[in-house]
Amino acid sequence: MEENVLRHQLGDAGVMAGQLGLLLSVMDLPAVSLGVVPFAAARTTWPIETSTVFDDERVHCEPLSVSMKITTPDEVAQYVRAFAAFHQQAVYGAEARALIVRAIDALR
Repeated sequence: MEENVLRHQLGDAGVMAGQLGLLLSVMDLPAVSLGVVPFAAARTTWPIETSTVFDDERVHCEPLSVSMKITTPDEVAQYVRAFAAFHQQAVYGAEARALIVRAIDALR
């Protein structure tokens, strides 16, 4: 996810702190790899609509007016390439955790 997403205020400070705290909790799950693309990351790819890639075979995409399931291999491949670029730009583990904690601290 993009670092700016951590700072979008979609509820009051308590709600946001709870949501960000949940991200910290989920990071500890064995099947979860949560990366954050920092503000200062060198860009090779720009953010796209909200999308989730499932096992390189299916993409769930949410542009403004519709929810889509993409399964055409060529289209899925485009999302997989974009995701790989974001993966390279993101930080993980302690660095990602620090960005989330800073976002929580900024709510105080």
